[in-house]
Amino acid sequence: MSATKAYAAQSPTTPLSPFNFERREPGPHDVQIEILYCGVCHSDIHQVRDEWGGSIYPMVPGHEIVGRITSAGAHVKKFKVGDLAGVGCFVDSCKTCTNCRSGLEQYCDEGMVGTYNGRERITNHPTYGGYSTQIVVDEQYTLKIAPNLPLEGVAPLLCAGITTYSPLRYVGVGKGHRVGVLGLGGLGHMAVKFAASFGAEVTMLSSSPSKEADAKKLGAHHFALTSDKATMKGLQNHFDFILNTVSAQHEYGPYLDLLRTNGTMIVVGVPPSPSKVPAFNLIMKRRSIIGSLIGGIKETQEMLDYCAEHDIVSDVEVIPVQQINEAYERMIKGDVRYRFVIDIASLK
Repeated sequence: MSATKAYAAQSPTTPLSPFNFERREPGPHDVQIEILYCGVCHSDIHQVRDEWGGSIYPMVPGHEIVGRITSAGAHVKKFKVGDLAGVGCFVDSCKTCTNCRSGLEQYCDEGMVGTYNGRERITNHPTYGGYSTQIVVDEQYTLKIAPNLPLEGVAPLLCAGITTYSPLRYVGVGKGHRVGVLGLGGLGHMAVKFAASFGAEVTMLSSSPSKEADAKKLGAHHFALTSDKATMKGLQNHFDFILNTVSAQHEYGPYLDLLRTNGTMIVVGVPPSPSKVPAFNLIMKRRSIIGSLIGGIKETQEMLDYCAEHDIVSDVEVIPVQQINEAYERMIKGDVRYRFVIDIASLK
């Protein structure tokens, strides 16, 4: 067992605070990773505050993890001590269902094991995440990190990056497509970068006029203010795809109207209560809505390799872990451009 420093939530209503625990010793197929940076995802807040139900306390959040291998089990083949490595949203799955065997471990029929707020399949012990100094993970669920990109900018790729990359690849976004990105936050800013990199014509759809300059700096070709009725009317039947990243409550109908015949809205944001879906908005133009959840290990590695080749990282604000509670409140207010990342050296 290895002594590990962390920050944890002890209940849904208490601030995160220092927490010490023991990591298991690496098994023959495990790697031990010294965590260098961990991104802060909005889902961390939801789970810390038990807004989705089923939260396990004490909870050490964090599933956007980058670090360096400090130990490798006897049967580890992909990694050696000293390698950079990453861990995303899950650390295990059943490995045998159709989805797991197809590289879609995120949709494991038995349920993937979350990097935190989950339970280990064999021991049933709770999993603790990346707001900590180290982690032990099966190499099958560990990702290679290229050394040519800033690690703090790579960390959010493990969730915000793959959450947007995967659906854009799934629907085949490329040259000749018109893509609307709804919402410019942690997910939206990555969606703009990827869609533009894939060759699409990208429009940022936002209710905040102040975000126009940033959207275009990130790669958007156009900016549309969603509160402007004339603008929204002019964009009807315009887009092939809309990637909806908004987690605040909103109606889907006005945005479905912006899709062409056979257009698709991809939902990756999770509003607090169900959104209305007007049937006629779908039927009249054979439009569709699909959802998407992160990506499997193979696709996540593909995404990381693509980012390394095309010099794509997240725009981040690096903070010490001691500022995490303040960072949560700022995230709720939208006061971050565009992802907080914890410098884990501050834990030591």
